[in-house]
Amino acid sequence: MAGGIYLIQDDDRLVEMMEQPYDSEDQLQDLLVTYPNLIAGDQIDRATARRWLLISREAAPSDEETAVQWSLDHLFLDQNAVPTLVDVRRTPNAELRQKVLGQSIDYAANALVYWPVDSIISLFEANCRDRGRDPEQIFEEFLGADANEDRFWQKVKTNLQAGKVRLVFVADEISAEMRRVVEFLNEQMDPVEVLALEIKQYVSEDGLKTLVPRVIGQTAEAQQKKSSATRERRRWDESSFFAEIKARRGADEAQMARAIYLWAKSQEPEVQIQWGTGDAYGGFAAQLPQKGRKPYQLFTVDIAGRMEISADNYGSQPPFNAEHNWLELRSKLSAIGLSLPIEPGERRSPSLALFTLQDESALKQVMETFDWVIEQIQTL
Repeated sequence: MAGGIYLIQDDDRLVEMMEQPYDSEDQLQDLLVTYPNLIAGDQIDRATARRWLLISREAAPSDEETAVQWSLDHLFLDQNAVPTLVDVRRTPNAELRQKVLGQSIDYAANALVYWPVDSIISLFEANCRDRGRDPEQIFEEFLGADANEDRFWQKVKTNLQAGKVRLVFVADEISAEMRRVVEFLNEQMDPVEVLALEIKQYVSEDGLKTLVPRVIGQTAEAQQKKSSATRERRRWDESSFFAEIKARRGADEAQMARAIYLWAKSQEPEVQIQWGTGDAYGGFAAQLPQKGRKPYQLFTVDIAGRMEISADNYGSQPPFNAEHNWLELRSKLSAIGLSLPIEPGERRSPSLALFTLQDESALKQVMETFDWVIEQIQTL
């Protein structure tokens, strides 16, 4: 049996979870239908996590004259209307690996023929009926009440015509050979994105189960080639940021982020809010302008649900570049969970998870701490 992972229970009991193979491919396929987040959208796109709309399981070609006798395991769309073709296998051997890869490339090359947009809409509606769900309600949950459904489906059609699709090979174990093939295809096939997804299952003696997904195939070269083709450059603002963090991290963390944002807004004009641009950073920075010096960046809040500070930014400017002031700052920030290094010149970016601030007193302490920071800077 392969090695395991460990869970710490509330009673401080350590529970060992041992890796266990799936009973069947159907079990793994069922899990993807029930829990689409297992496709690890946050690993596929770290700047803006992919969200998934299930179109169909066992999606067969719509063209009756097509001679092929197969169906795709899962057809998903992400929030940018990119068709995502998912093939599920349990630890494919060499022969099966070649068959799966060839078949999936066939899917990608002929997607527009196999699944024209009208067919995709029909598959989506049929899937909703089978699950006893209203298609309009599911679509609203996926993209929000204000989304334009017609425009979204038109974008699906545009992506299909441009060959902008994503292939995802899913297994409980991705071999080294499979990884090399996927990485090679992902680097060479543009704008098609080719990925492997390893989802390991861990089970404890008393029946606890943990699933650990890992995306494979995103080499630096592939990401660089496709960054301009596959991502839409974003200029973040209040509306887009809070919609994204709510979708990605949930309503509670979005509420914590908004509370911090409103505190920063209440400090204007002394504090200015700067929004990030592009896909590499999504969030806002709270800055304190200074005459004759660069702005003091108090902190940033990002769509990954973190408040972050720059130790180097604080330690390189007065008043905190003085040892006694640095130690006082270090003590204050440590009390709210931001651990500064001992030396002020050290480059480090301590961060604080927003979910730790759900207690009102903890959030209040953070704001009071930065009230104190602003007061110290303004005494210069």
